[in-house]
Amino acid sequence: MAERSTAAVDVADNSGDEALTAEAGKATSDGVGTETKADTEAKAAGTDTKGAAADTSTPELHSGHKLARRYRLEECVTRLDGFSSWRAVDEKLRRAVGVHVLPADHPRARPVLAAARSAALLGDPRFVQVLDAVEENDLVYVVHEWLPDATELTAVLASGPLEPHEAYQLVSQVSQAMAAAHREGLAHLRLNPGSVLRTESGQYRIRGLAVMAALRGITSDHPQRTDTEAIGALLYAALTQRWPYERDAYGLSGLPKGVGLIAPDQVRAGVHRGLSELAMRALVNDGATASRQDQPCTTPEELSKAVAAMPRIRPPEPVFTTPDAFQRTTYQQGAYGQPPHRGRQPLTPRPAAPMPPPPPLQTRTGKALKWTVSALLIAALGLGSWQLADTLLKEEKKSPPSRSQQNGNDDKPTKPASRPIKIVDAREFAPDGSPQKPAQVKLTYDGDPSTSWRTNSFIDGPEFAPSFKKGVGIIYDLGSKQTLDSVSLGLMYGGSYTEISLYATDSLSPSVSASDPVGSLKKLDSAKVTSKSAELKNKSSVKTRYVLVWLTALPYSDPEPNFDNPYKQAITDVKFTG
Repeated sequence: MAERSTAAVDVADNSGDEALTAEAGKATSDGVGTETKADTEAKAAGTDTKGAAADTSTPELHSGHKLARRYRLEECVTRLDGFSSWRAVDEKLRRAVGVHVLPADHPRARPVLAAARSAALLGDPRFVQVLDAVEENDLVYVVHEWLPDATELTAVLASGPLEPHEAYQLVSQVSQAMAAAHREGLAHLRLNPGSVLRTESGQYRIRGLAVMAALRGITSDHPQRTDTEAIGALLYAALTQRWPYERDAYGLSGLPKGVGLIAPDQVRAGVHRGLSELAMRALVNDGATASRQDQPCTTPEELSKAVAAMPRIRPPEPVFTTPDAFQRTTYQQGAYGQPPHRGRQPLTPRPAAPMPPPPPLQTRTGKALKWTVSALLIAALGLGSWQLADTLLKEEKKSPPSRSQQNGNDDKPTKPASRPIKIVDAREFAPDGSPQKPAQVKLTYDGDPSTSWRTNSFIDGPEFAPSFKKGVGIIYDLGSKQTLDSVSLGLMYGGSYTEISLYATDSLSPSVSASDPVGSLKKLDSAKVTSKSAELKNKSSVKTRYVLVWLTALPYSDPEPNFDNPYKQAITDVKFTG
């Protein structure tokens, strides 16, 4: 199945890269002009992060230039140190991509190719994916995703520090992702607010894994420790809106000189104590002192386990503003329809005085009336209760014994009635890194059948071509482990057929293989329907908190505006029962 609509992807580390015409030594938001810890270790190892490419000129490319007769360069976003980064268009798949280009004789060309190919094999959706890495016509270029709906953490922190739940999600997702990367032998070495992106659905994605360090010639004798300290710095910045070192970097102010590294809850009031201690444990290798007796975290794996051991931080309760009280307006003589006089305040209506409550019945007649009414009410309630009890007893005598009583099975338990299960969160599942409509996921359980989450439209169908896409779907969070009974789906299109499967997962962002995204998941049920609704049952005894609704075939329908191709589907309503 070939996709015609534009897919969302992202440029690599373009945040603040210093142009060739930029002033020497100027600090940039991604640390090009500042010395990071990884840069310091690289110099200690004898590796110059900039001088190695001084004699290599950046390829003379321009907007409109095509690579491999497929990738059309649109806009240069970085030109630095012998390489350039571009926003481009993949004309074959009609989607935006990012491209890094450098000469084949560049001293870092081979390390960049090796790093890009290793990162592409990881296939983890928590990272911005490498799509292609090629050497052709004296050029080396790396093609990667472009995510137009994502925002750099640099821009997010510019508006203020994150609230505790959001900071918890940041350190949890980034540490788990980097732990998975290090298990495959991959390091980042340039983790900073410019290399972490937040999507509209609240998911954090990391760009430039291994590639950005290779482009700048950065190495480290202790890569796990380097990445762990970088995650600690990200958490510190998220809690305080300050960079945890004396220098200013990434649009954040550094700490006062001579103070040293102090805990986040000493920098800003109201910081979550547990997250503050966690940041110090990750930064302990840079001179910090742990707030408690806990051991420092020296690897992303240790940090992710420390995050998991923390009490769960719940999202803030929604704030509902009370509507303004109704004010009675009155006509004021001389003010209606006239502009205010110069030098005088305009006349404003005074609020009407509240009406006094009616006086209580304090007279002798009033007291007698109250007692009479009370007595009548008590008598009416007693008579009604007696009549109701008498009716129920008569009905009980008339009703025949139940079948279970006739068969002598009084002690056999009956199956409890199904109950609805509330959905507390959901996230689109895109293991190939090409999501459909992440911002519309919440419309599938908002209780309004007129709203929906839609897929893109596709040329071929109903089934997806496995070489192009394995499927599309949504993972739902039921709040806690549940004994799931069934799932009902409302669909927008009938016709031909829609193929749907249910799987149990371990989180909203499970670690899966891009080549077989559901191979490691527990299958609960599947169905092939031609109507605009579907009912799936849990055919296993598995209890689960997270359920994946996975579509592998979409029906045919007439083309629509913004959906030119015939094969598409939309989920309007999802309900779980247990």
